[in-house]
Amino acid sequence: MLRIAICDDENSAVMAHKQIAEECLMGTGSIGQIAVYTASDHLLYDITEDTFFFDLILLDIEMPGSTGMEIAAKVKPFLPNVKIIFITSHIEYAIDAFELSVFRYVPKNDIEKRLPAAIQDAIRLIQLEDGKTYTIQTNSRLEKIPYKEIYHIERDGKNASITAAGGVSKVRKSLQQVFAELDAEEFIYIDRGCIVNLIHIMQVKDGFAVLKNGESLPISRAHLQEVKAQMNRYWGAHI
Repeated sequence: MLRIAICDDENSAVMAHKQIAEECLMGTGSIGQIAVYTASDHLLYDITEDTFFFDLILLDIEMPGSTGMEIAAKVKPFLPNVKIIFITSHIEYAIDAFELSVFRYVPKNDIEKRLPAAIQDAIRLIQLEDGKTYTIQTNSRLEKIPYKEIYHIERDGKNASITAAGGVSKVRKSLQQVFAELDAEEFIYIDRGCIVNLIHIMQVKDGFAVLKNGESLPISRAHLQEVKAQMNRYWGAHI
């Protein structure tokens, strides 16, 4: 079940956005719960103090109390995979929104057209990230790692080292074996010794893949153009 929060200091806007979100859930065949807030500090409290979980948050940027920008920055440590859609009348915020890894920026003067598309795209991405797991099985342990939590996988001698949200796990298999077992288009080689989950790539800059967890991994010159092409194909097909 998808959990969506909508926060705007204007009640009429909250209810309008809620109606759009409900229509998007219905249109994508998704089941969801929608929580609405007209006070940004209440949303912030629920997430940081009462540990409410949300998959998607719709935020007005210009609000009294904590602004949308401040909320986005503060909730990321609690909800690292949350998708955030900013709604604002000030286009200059779009650059800052990118730095906060916000999923989409929607201008208030184009709400009816842009907001439904943004919500539908976010729902599809959330569904895409859910469900699959990679299993490590030995005589002494069984470990299942959700695909969506895997950041990257590197060759480590005779092992493959998997860096995920829960830490680092090692499996005594070659990188090629693990890649074949994953069998998922979101995993791509950025170097002969490194596979990255492209859903976690924030940007490709100066020959590095910058990930959501703050890591910057070098992309080999031989792989750079193909990495960019694979990212374009993937997001073009799914968003």
